[in-house]
Amino acid sequence: MSNTEPVTGAVPLSAPYYGASLSIAFSRFWRKYATFSGRASRSEYWWWVLISVVVAAIFFIIGNLAGGIYGPPTAAGSLTMGPGYGIYVALSVIWGIAVLVPGLALTWRRLHDTNRSGALYFLGLIPIVGPIILLVFVLIPQNPEGARFDR
Repeated sequence: MSNTEPVTGAVPLSAPYYGASLSIAFSRFWRKYATFSGRASRSEYWWWVLISVVVAAIFFIIGNLAGGIYGPPTAAGSLTMGPGYGIYVALSVIWGIAVLVPGLALTWRRLHDTNRSGALYFLGLIPIVGPIILLVFVLIPQNPEGARFDR
């Protein structure tokens, strides 16, 4: 398999793909499964975020169609788990395990594209403010100096 995308004016897999379409971003996400070096464009990153949100919504719908995620409330008013809850959790856990490493790698490469160390990903572990800082970092446009993270 070649190291380029099968399109005219191909962008090497080792370079960020600015203006990537949804299908290209999806393909590159899986082809760069555990690649922490290099960079990822904003389009690559945000198309994958959209795909992840859609998949989570589909799992939620499947769980509700399979009998509901939430059952009737107890006499005390607390929620109970419905029959679809197990299906929803099983699908979500399998998906979460499958995308854990490539999702981390994609965010790492996106930080590289803004000329920041991928280790800043762990700022997201700081309660409340950490995820906001990380969000700002992935929203920032590319910085050409981020090429230092390329191989």
